[in-house]
Amino acid sequence: MLLTQEASADIARLEAIRFRAIARLSRHRGGASSVVQEVAFALSVVDGHAAVLVSTAEALTTRLPCTLGLMDQGLVSGAGAAKVAAATAWLSDDDARAADAMLEDRLEGRNTEQIRKAASHAAGVVDKEGAARRTEHSRAGRRLMVRQGESGVASIEVEDGPVEKVAAAYTRIDREARALRAGGETRTLDQLRADVALDLLLGGQGGRGERAEVFLYMDLATYLGLNEDPAELAGHGDIPTSLAREIATGADTVLRRIITDPLSGQVLDLGRERYRPTAGLGEFVRVRDRECRRPGCHRVAQACDLDHSVPWQFGGHTSAADLAALCRRDHRLKDEPGWIYHLAPDGTLTVTTPTGQRHTSEPPPLHEPHPTVSPENEPPPF
Repeated sequence: MLLTQEASADIARLEAIRFRAIARLSRHRGGASSVVQEVAFALSVVDGHAAVLVSTAEALTTRLPCTLGLMDQGLVSGAGAAKVAAATAWLSDDDARAADAMLEDRLEGRNTEQIRKAASHAAGVVDKEGAARRTEHSRAGRRLMVRQGESGVASIEVEDGPVEKVAAAYTRIDREARALRAGGETRTLDQLRADVALDLLLGGQGGRGERAEVFLYMDLATYLGLNEDPAELAGHGDIPTSLAREIATGADTVLRRIITDPLSGQVLDLGRERYRPTAGLGEFVRVRDRECRRPGCHRVAQACDLDHSVPWQFGGHTSAADLAALCRRDHRLKDEPGWIYHLAPDGTLTVTTPTGQRHTSEPPPLHEPHPTVSPENEPPPF
């Protein structure tokens, strides 16, 4: 146990070094929002985690010196420091430093939830009149989050929503679920609440299945039951064959044939020489790319922009070879100083960060590449 505690203390000290490095990078970039993506690339983390690292690093090195000092001593983890930064984010710089000083002897040995509560209490003590501002700050951070799980499941969450609306929404969902349960439904209340909530989000009245548009990639042999290769749901990843067939055989399912290169598995090109992509071309590029092409981003391509690798005014063409799906945030990232996006003829996208690091992505093939058949291995004619 002692060895475990010593290792945790060493990790906290290293995290403090990392926070200082991130803060220096942010200052060097003038606080540009693109620092989040740069950190995400460098540390191979998702953007949401990178955003927490950046905001915590900036707070620790400017407003929370005592908490940073506790990390240097191995007494507070990076996760604990992030809780302090979040709980004091609404305070002025002076009040944040006062809360930080108050917490200096109250964080050692606390878990992250205890640290969050202690930091929230300290913030309220140093600014007793700031409750309204605190509430406004918290509610302004509301957002919808999707978290991908395993084995064909995912989670959707309204984070930091107005408490009165969240409470009202839950009450309605629970009422509908209990009514269905009383009517003879065999699903559990937890299952019914989840199903009712999703049905309501999809425009239904709750409790009944609603039509939803998803993009499922599976080969014909799998669809016909000739093999058990996993399929892919855009934005989520691989799903079991049984679930893929269930989705593909639904009453409202629309199937579409895609022609691929048998050697590489890549979707074949459908070029156009127009500035604005036709509906067919735009649909093709999104089907080909599946997700935002910036490495590490998994926004489904149907919710992305179509971006020209070479701008039209500089000789670019509106063709599949010159177009890639980029979510709105990563589309704008191209215009940030020092960021370079290059789309090669084979579809490989190379993103160069302001520090010169290169990261690549390729359109995922729809099937495994098939090797060429050499003459000596060619099967005999019938």
